[in-house]
Amino acid sequence: MNQKDFEKQKEIIREKFGEPRKITHITPKDAVGVDDGVLNGGDIFAAEDGEIIYLDYHLVDFDVVELAKYIELAENLYEKYRKKVNIFLICPRTVNVSVRECPIKSDSDFSIKLYCSQDDPCEVILEGIKSKIRNNALLTRRDISEVEMLPVICNRKDRNYYRVESLRIINEFY
Repeated sequence: MNQKDFEKQKEIIREKFGEPRKITHITPKDAVGVDDGVLNGGDIFAAEDGEIIYLDYHLVDFDVVELAKYIELAENLYEKYRKKVNIFLICPRTVNVSVRECPIKSDSDFSIKLYCSQDDPCEVILEGIKSKIRNNALLTRRDISEVEMLPVICNRKDRNYYRVESLRIINEFY
């Protein structure tokens, strides 16, 4: 992640989740060290007090199964770093949230916060991936999967636009 993208992510964390602390750095994906099979597609930042901030876009309905995946991730990160874990998830307006806010019993210290955005999630995904391409960053399997899904998850009227953009990106990497 380049400095411009890092600043943009910090701004999202500050504005959308009301995070007042200074974010000192991002943890490289290969240094995160979560167990195999544990959800880990977002970015992990460190706050000035050492707490962990995990930021991700959540694009499917948020139910008890999805919540359990994020709890597992939070517990795994807490066990690895012994620091409080803050999971911040940005959901598009199309996501149905079917779980209520409730306390979760755990030996780990963590919180999970959702922000339901009014932004078009497809445009957010596409711009994020185009930014990676412009900055010569490697695309992950998750990035490619998200690009492939753009024509499926977008509004019907935008389907052709996202199909063309998706095909351009996929053809560039295959």
